[in-house]
Amino acid sequence: MKSSMFTWIAALSVCAPMAMPTQVVAQEQKPGITRYTITDLGTLEGGTFSQPFSINRYGLVSGGSNLADGNQHATLWLEKLKVDIGAPGLGGPNSIAFGDNNGFQSAGEAETSTPDPNGEDFCGFGTHLTCLPFLWQDGAMIQLPALGGNNGVAMAISNRGEVAGFAENSTPDTGCPAPQVLHFEPVVWEKGVIHKLPTFAGDPDGVAQQINDNGAVVGGSGACATFNTNFLYNLVPAHALLWEKGKVTDLGNLGGKTGQAGGNIAYDINNQGQVVGNSDLKGDKTFHAFLWTRKTGMQDLGTLSGDVASFSIGINDAGSAVGGSLDAKFNPRAVLWEKGVMTDLNARIAGHSPLYLMTGCSINSRGEITGLGMTSAGQIHTYLATPTHSVVISEVTSQSMISPRSLSDDARRLPQQQLRFGRFGVGFMGPQ
Repeated sequence: MKSSMFTWIAALSVCAPMAMPTQVVAQEQKPGITRYTITDLGTLEGGTFSQPFSINRYGLVSGGSNLADGNQHATLWLEKLKVDIGAPGLGGPNSIAFGDNNGFQSAGEAETSTPDPNGEDFCGFGTHLTCLPFLWQDGAMIQLPALGGNNGVAMAISNRGEVAGFAENSTPDTGCPAPQVLHFEPVVWEKGVIHKLPTFAGDPDGVAQQINDNGAVVGGSGACATFNTNFLYNLVPAHALLWEKGKVTDLGNLGGKTGQAGGNIAYDINNQGQVVGNSDLKGDKTFHAFLWTRKTGMQDLGTLSGDVASFSIGINDAGSAVGGSLDAKFNPRAVLWEKGVMTDLNARIAGHSPLYLMTGCSINSRGEITGLGMTSAGQIHTYLATPTHSVVISEVTSQSMISPRSLSDDARRLPQQQLRFGRFGVGFMGPQ
């Protein structure tokens, strides 16, 4: 990517270990503030990192974990269970589960053992194997069709079983840099049948990121680019989009026009029609989280005090949203937006936490949150934040909290890891 804003990926991918507290110290107690207990959901056997993308109303988390051999497999977590649904997968070494629903179905991407005939690397794992969208149900991974091309990705699944994502057609896109060759378009699969969604006028490529139970879809469109680990695809998203009944609506922007900073992209939509995402600010040098409603349009959700950028990537039906806020060195903090107030989730932890919370990726109807956390050893793990009704702690001393070191100052600590930032925020592809 051309934008210098993307340098924060390199900084985050080499996160340094941080000091862990022995206990949380309460300064005072006030009722009415939700606190969270933090559970480290861990990794598959032999793994060193994991990443979550979605949590359903029962606490089922979909995501991925690496293995001892360095490959990454689609993973489901439920309470104390960890299930590898990437084996045998679709025959290839890598997969990720991006979405799940209340029917315990999951959707995502999986490599096959077949090299891509055009040499593309659509899944982004560096293998150049064919990448296919999948639906997982009843213990089996089912391949979903593309639009005549070779590759596709399923990003989300509604409680009605409709899947949203993007897929290649058979037409070469002369604007795509190598190795990408073909156009890719936003799509919805209904009962296994693929339906193309329109991009915004003039945009050659696009992606669908989420679908609600009313069939409304959100995502974005823009120009093809070199595969970007920010977005999990070959796209600079210039327009945040909403599709309803096959018609596309541009949700606007916060002043940025090109998508070159963090992108103009919608990540999630709840059943009330509220949409969250992020948009570049005027000048296309930084980006902020947004909330869009039909009544108010796009609203800037801002950042935590002193920070320079933010993103919002999950919202539940109550209107509570999660994401992250980034300081000038692009150190991330998981954040929660409720009733117009933005809070650092690390300041809402009740008792000891095994992790520093870097991002909030998804929030369910019970207020449970999943995201990326960092261990004292500097490993990135999936966490579950569960609302607690125990003694309420309103403030936490800075000495008692896990706090990030200057991540960019230790830029050579973990050179084998690569960040992914997209529909569910910051995540790791795994060793390359």
